Amino acid sequence: MRDRIKSKIKKRLPIFGSRFRQEPQSNASTSQNTPVPQAAPSPVVDEPTSARGDMPVAEFIENLVKENTIVLFMKGSPVQPKCGFSANAAGILSSYGKPFTHFDVISDHDVREGIKDYSQWPTLPQIYIGGEFIGGSDIVSDMHQNGQLKEEIEQAFSND
Repeated sequence: MRDRIKSKIKKRLPIFGSRFRQEPQSNASTSQNTPVPQAAPSPVVDEPTSARGDMPVAEFIENLVKENTIVLFMKGSPVQPKCGFSANAAGILSSYGKPFTHFDVISDHDVREGIKDYSQWPTLPQIYIGGEFIGGSDIVSDMHQNGQLKEEIEQAFSND
């Protein structure tokens, strides 16, 4: 019974079982071959490229921190954070209405590890203001609550 069902399916769906199966020709007088179905080419998926390109990690981090008043190294983006700590840090920085640069450390594993060496701080996110390492999400939260973060941001933008 099972073989009959498979046989009926194969007659109606000739690609069932094998994508490259060619049915024997019933008319021997024709010299044309029945084309063999070809597998569709698999799309080439490029891995996400980092904004860093081929630049050495330490140089890239140094340039990013020095060229931007506020830099947030985080998982994801301020619009789509990929962890709660990153979301908290991005939310606090956004509340001041000042522009800041972010870098998604998920897009570049070398930067993700390199930023920890650069700051000598083991966790993410990491916030830099005026070229200085401030801390992570918990430190920025405390500074935000006691008014120190506002002072740091205002001072950094007054030096521009």
